[in-house]
Amino acid sequence: MKTELTELPLDQVRTLLAVVDEGTFDAAAAALHVTPSAVSQRVKALEQRTGRVLLMRTKPVRPTESGEVVVRFARQLARLERDARAELGMSGAGEPTRVSIAVNADSLATWLLPALTGVRHEPRLCFELRREDETRTASLLREGAVMAAVTSSSEPVTGCSVRALGRMRYVPVANPDFARDHLDGPLRDVLAAAPTVVFDRSDDLQDAFVRRLRRGGGSASPVRHFVPTSEGFAESVAAGLGWGLVPEVQAEPLLRAGRLVHLDPDLALDVPLYWQQWKLDSPALASVADAVTRAAQQALRG
Repeated sequence: MKTELTELPLDQVRTLLAVVDEGTFDAAAAALHVTPSAVSQRVKALEQRTGRVLLMRTKPVRPTESGEVVVRFARQLARLERDARAELGMSGAGEPTRVSIAVNADSLATWLLPALTGVRHEPRLCFELRREDETRTASLLREGAVMAAVTSSSEPVTGCSVRALGRMRYVPVANPDFARDHLDGPLRDVLAAAPTVVFDRSDDLQDAFVRRLRRGGGSASPVRHFVPTSEGFAESVAAGLGWGLVPEVQAEPLLRAGRLVHLDPDLALDVPLYWQQWKLDSPALASVADAVTRAAQQALRG
């Protein structure tokens, strides 16, 4: 009987996922307890069946755009299989349920961890958090690297659902001495020249704030300090390295202590956040989503 070309053989799908996760064909072969030749043949057969190149043969191996679709399917299939085994009592003794989440650093440092501690841990959950800028967490979903993400994108990734969490407010602040020495004048003029603190080279918040003040022109000063942790960022601003946009919840205690001053109490920058997750009937994922949504309603602006 002729096999339908639209079928995706599960052994080939799982082999492709192993190659992506392990990084090489040889490592995937060792993980699957087969020969490298068998791994190569399965991947080639899957590419012939789909009519697409699924892997870039680099080191490490990376999926193509079509390969990401198959990888995401493979991870979702594995998730459903684990849930089914758990419901049937077939899981190994004490085997946890792993939930992978991409999250931006500021959410991780402020409100997300308390949310995860409130998740019902039956079946037992094991969290794998991937820290990434909120503008790029959706790409990890698209690649199938995570099951859910806190993201600034309201456009759902293919195969995912999306719900609004709220707005994270950032306030422009600086050390009092720094403000006196560098920020004496109209903010729209002095912020473009004063040293600033940024998270990393993809952090656009300070530039966006200056562009808004200047109605589309200019950016923050090229004199900028890169501090790639949320806690370190707030502390660097409080120490006087430069001005910066600090999450409101982190800035408030530093403002009360006099270590920071608000550059303008009427100014702030709000970043909308969304929860995106795979469209799976997974009790573990549903439990996490509910806990995250409840916490966000309390911690973020509506």
